[in-house]
Amino acid sequence: MNQAINRMSGEEELFPLVCRSAVDLAGMSMAWIGICDPESECIVPVVCYGAETDYPKHLNTSIRPGRSGNLDPSAAAYCCNDAVINNDRANKAGSAPQAEHENDLHWGSSGSFPIQRNGKPFAVFSAYHGERKFFGDEVTNLFNELARDLTFALDNLDREKQRREAVEALRVSEQHFRAYFERSMFGMATTSPDRGWIEVNQALCDMLGYTEKELLATRWTDLIHPDDLEAGQAHYQQLIDGTVDERSVERRFIHKSGHPIDTHLALRAVRNADKSFAYVVSLIEDITPRKMAERREQMRQDTLEKVAKGGSLSEILSQIITSAESILSSSMCSVLLMDDEGKHLISGAAPSLPDFFTKVISGIRIGMGVGSCGTAAYTGERVVVENIASHPYWENFRDLAASAGLGSCWSEPIHSSSDKILGTFAIYRGAPSAPDEQEIMLIKKAANLASIAIERARAEEELHLASSIYKNTAEALLVTDACNKITALNPAFTQITGYTLNDIRGRDTSVLHSGRHGADFYQAIWETVALKGFWQGEVWNRRKNGEAFPSWLTVSVIHNDKGDIQRHVIMGSDITDKVRTDELVWRQANYDFLTGLPNRHMFQDRLDQEIRASLSHGSMLALLIIDLDHFKYVNDSLGHSIGDRLLVKAASRINGCVSDSDTVARMGGDEFTVILPRLTNTHEGEKVAEQIISALAEPYSIDGESIYVQASIGITFCPNDASDVDQLISNADQAMYASKTSGRNRLSYFTQSLHDEARKRLMLINDMRSAVKNGQFELHFQPIVNLTTGKVCNAEALIRWNHPEHGMISPAEFIPLAEETGLIVGIGDWVFREAARQTKRWSDLLNTGMQVSVNMSPVQFQSSALNIADWLDHLKTLGLDPSYLSIEITEGLLLNASDGVKDKLLRFRDAGIQVAIDDFGVGYSALSYLKRFDIDYLKIDQSFIHNIETDQNDLVLSEAIAIMAHRLGLKVIAEGVETEAQRQLLLEIGCDYGQGYLFSRPLSATAFEDFLMKTLKPN
Repeated sequence: MNQAINRMSGEEELFPLVCRSAVDLAGMSMAWIGICDPESECIVPVVCYGAETDYPKHLNTSIRPGRSGNLDPSAAAYCCNDAVINNDRANKAGSAPQAEHENDLHWGSSGSFPIQRNGKPFAVFSAYHGERKFFGDEVTNLFNELARDLTFALDNLDREKQRREAVEALRVSEQHFRAYFERSMFGMATTSPDRGWIEVNQALCDMLGYTEKELLATRWTDLIHPDDLEAGQAHYQQLIDGTVDERSVERRFIHKSGHPIDTHLALRAVRNADKSFAYVVSLIEDITPRKMAERREQMRQDTLEKVAKGGSLSEILSQIITSAESILSSSMCSVLLMDDEGKHLISGAAPSLPDFFTKVISGIRIGMGVGSCGTAAYTGERVVVENIASHPYWENFRDLAASAGLGSCWSEPIHSSSDKILGTFAIYRGAPSAPDEQEIMLIKKAANLASIAIERARAEEELHLASSIYKNTAEALLVTDACNKITALNPAFTQITGYTLNDIRGRDTSVLHSGRHGADFYQAIWETVALKGFWQGEVWNRRKNGEAFPSWLTVSVIHNDKGDIQRHVIMGSDITDKVRTDELVWRQANYDFLTGLPNRHMFQDRLDQEIRASLSHGSMLALLIIDLDHFKYVNDSLGHSIGDRLLVKAASRINGCVSDSDTVARMGGDEFTVILPRLTNTHEGEKVAEQIISALAEPYSIDGESIYVQASIGITFCPNDASDVDQLISNADQAMYASKTSGRNRLSYFTQSLHDEARKRLMLINDMRSAVKNGQFELHFQPIVNLTTGKVCNAEALIRWNHPEHGMISPAEFIPLAEETGLIVGIGDWVFREAARQTKRWSDLLNTGMQVSVNMSPVQFQSSALNIADWLDHLKTLGLDPSYLSIEITEGLLLNASDGVKDKLLRFRDAGIQVAIDDFGVGYSALSYLKRFDIDYLKIDQSFIHNIETDQNDLVLSEAIAIMAHRLGLKVIAEGVETEAQRQLLLEIGCDYGQGYLFSRPLSATAFEDFLMKTLKPN
């Protein structure tokens, strides 16, 4: 029976077997087994066998006592955990219904036996027999033994079930562990007492950069960071010794590539049954990102702390680099700063790089392909060069990098808050490598911190500069609050105004008002400031001593974060000297410094205004241009000092002839203008002009001498003649020129003919500019005859202009224009060279010593463009002796002759070219110059010769000139000889040569050559 029970696999097999055995083998009428139901608290039959199997269903098997306190035998056996035997059921029945039912079944005895499971009541086994007293001791013991066997069997079943469940659970757990071990994102390993790896998962291999085979061939002590080895050994020994069974620590390992890895280790010791150490199971988490973030944050805090403590830029940059290099071992960092020009990088900090490398790199010009840093600064983007030896950006620095032991360089541009490039932050490695995500984050963080440090340093520099400027600038600075109450000022303000801050702190800026401006003026200023935030202009202020002074002020506004006005900043300077200078400059720009009259600039402005007024009011305006006659002779003979004093007196006389509403101006030299506005007719203007002529004609008494100077005036009217400034001036000028040409000392009105004449003059000037180039000029020659022999000895070269449209133009018409415009210099050069060419021809043809004279204008002689050396070289080229040429000048050139004129005359003399004074006697003659200069000829002006036959004075003067000239060793030539009687008189007074129509008119070169052929006989 016991063996059968032990073979059962569960209570569903075991309970039926026991009930069948009790009935079939032990002779029981019926047997059943019931289990306590926790909810109903009743013994519920689960197996019944034998007769009347429905019987248990009718029993009251509650384990709770009823009102009578009696329990059913099965419930009683369950509750008391002991067998309940009833050998006389007729007398020991239960309740009335049960007893009645039991009596009907004729059962004599019964027994109920408790069954335990895991030491607790579990079920009840009940058996029934027809005989009374069937359950004796032997039978009772037998059934008790059977109940215990059931208890044992149930316990075995439970233990077996638990074992199977444990085995299954272990199997599932092993599967789960293996799956977790192999697929875990964390590193997992088992390590032996000798520190070797027993088993590692793939995650750990990936973490450390090794294959499984490579890793199992090492010990964990080979891979731990040297700084963590001692602590790691100590903790592992505690696990071995049993001091602790598990430990959680942070350790650094070295990746196969050499860089450190931060990890978190969860270690647990596994021991044998005898408690001895077996191995350690490790769970290893890569916490490098977190630790890097912590280190970056620490770097940030350290840097900002140094910034807050006022560290220098060099110190802060070195701090950043030290922190970065401690985070990234085996790295060297540098900061390059952009120069002020924004084109070069200079060294900021690079403590770990070789000095020779930083010296070469410092100052490099940024640009595409200029290393990592030069390119990053140029493009504004990160540049990663993994291998310097092969990257094109480092082509020009490759040898330098190799000498410094550098294999890679990653450069991050340093941006300002306004995105301006401030420099670069770079990380160098000795071997080629690329940055990972954490290193990129570090580069960005370091560059950002460097940006903060650089901007802070520059801001402090600017603040220091601003403070220095504030204290040391010559500009006065005044600061007020939003209500214009004074809060601060600089020393320059005190120096300019006399006020200290204690004098005017808290007072309104009106304390400086001078009283020269009204309230509207200041109100307009502050309205502009409120609207635009800025005002600038001139203001008269008052110093502490009460003195008013002009100042140039700039008012600016400082706003707070909300946009409200917080401060007014007033910057100003004392412009007293500037105002005085401006007044002086304005006066110099608008007034003539000699006479004090308005100058040309102001005159034109006044004329424009008066023309507008004239046209607006319908009135007449007169413009006069006044030119002093022969004033040049005053300067030449008496000196410029006398001339200036005369001009002042003339200006005063002109002013005395006009009213206060009229304008008198000096145009320059000896030319004046008068504007006569608001005239009713032309006679009013004519009357003023005649008064001016009369006033100017009065003698001028200067230094005891009486000087006579007259004036020529031109007059024009607006709007009759013109209503344009330039046209009116041109009209008056033409009229004045007409007065000059009409005999001077008179008034001339502008007419259309004058306008036409002016246009003709302009046309001649324009045509004259190309006349030499176009071959329109030609030379005519007039012979100079020896009055005694009648032979031709010299000739004068006279220029003629054969105009293609107007025919032959007189020299009297175009020579003055050529002198006015300076064209005479080029024309004179052509005359000299052409005369030399003809002279050379006639010298070779006729073999005579005839000399040709060439007229030279004072303008030509005084010009720096006159190059006598070129002329002499030209004569050498022609092969012509210079003595075959002479020059004719006017006596005015020699009056107050400059050193330059003297030198040129000496050059001619030294070269053998003789000099003649032309038109002698008509100017301001000063005989002293005849002694000072080597003059060869005097030419008596034809005005003396013309009336020599009838005017005794002309004859006497001519004779005096001849006698004087001979006494000085000079020859005399009479010009304008037209009659034989004139020739005879000239011979009688001792004149040497004659020139005029009596002998020949000026002839063309061809005609003159024929003339010579007829009059001269070759040797």
